[in-house]
Amino acid sequence: MDYTRTLFIVLVLIFHGSTGIISYDGSDLILDYYRERCPLVEEIVKRQVEIAVLRDPRMAASLLRLHFHDCFVLGCDASVLLDNNGDMVSEKQAGPNLNSLRGFEVIDKIKYILEETCPNTVSCADILAIAARDAVSLRGGPRWNVYLGRRDSLEASFNGANQFLPAPNSSLETLITNFQHHGLDTRDLVALSGSHTMGKAKCLSFRQRIYDENNEENLYYHKRKSIFRRILRSICPKSGRDTALAPLDFMTPARFDNHYFHNIIQGQGLLQSDNVLVTQDLEGEIRKHVWTFANNQERFFASFMNSMIKMGSINVLTGDHGEIRKNCKFVNT
Repeated sequence: MDYTRTLFIVLVLIFHGSTGIISYDGSDLILDYYRERCPLVEEIVKRQVEIAVLRDPRMAASLLRLHFHDCFVLGCDASVLLDNNGDMVSEKQAGPNLNSLRGFEVIDKIKYILEETCPNTVSCADILAIAARDAVSLRGGPRWNVYLGRRDSLEASFNGANQFLPAPNSSLETLITNFQHHGLDTRDLVALSGSHTMGKAKCLSFRQRIYDENNEENLYYHKRKSIFRRILRSICPKSGRDTALAPLDFMTPARFDNHYFHNIIQGQGLLQSDNVLVTQDLEGEIRKHVWTFANNQERFFASFMNSMIKMGSINVLTGDHGEIRKNCKFVNT
């Protein structure tokens, strides 16, 4: 993101802060958007997220990831929730999502309750945004104001999901380019990567790296924490199951905190896309953010909230664009 665009967004956020409006790419999202038509929406979402996370603590990370994977393909429009229909291939079938993305049943339950309470009112895209915020908050993370008014997409993008969702073995250059494509800068990249302070990843996501002795990033990793690599190899043997799980943060895997940044500084990031924030940053700008967030959890939380609000505004549909789906899995028509 260039300096002029960054300054514009910051000024818009400041100007509209007192009015409860955020404008990004010309689309307005509003605080208390449902105050008149569905005043209990945030309470309903929070309650259902609480129930889901109580049953399965890992679900907090899954709901946060679901919002992320939605926004990075077409924009924050709930396209990720659509099933196959006719010629439209679901984003759920794309490589980064297939047998990996979770939490659909939680969103479906929330949507069902909201349709009973206030029919044809609350978009699936807004449900995803609120649920992600509540999931973070319930695990000890910050709680921010969610600007609302998104509408739901009439299409999905299978190719977009394969193209724009970062892979666990992404290089730093690839990550920077990907985030810039969505209007997010390097500080946003580091802050949002902090989402990996909770949740788990399958062996398929990192097995090749922990057995590749010639990988440049792996050499740094081996020198710093060879014991940690042996632990990962015990969880994910060469001939083991691809679906076996390892925590993204071995210290506090179910809590949202800043331990993720301590991990990657020590060479204990689970994914290659985590460790490259330190190992491939030749200019030191990204590493500076990593150290700042590691040393000051409040700074991390503040940056994470700002980055989530920015991400939640990517290419949103408002006004007469899109629709309010009755069922998050299918377009109304």
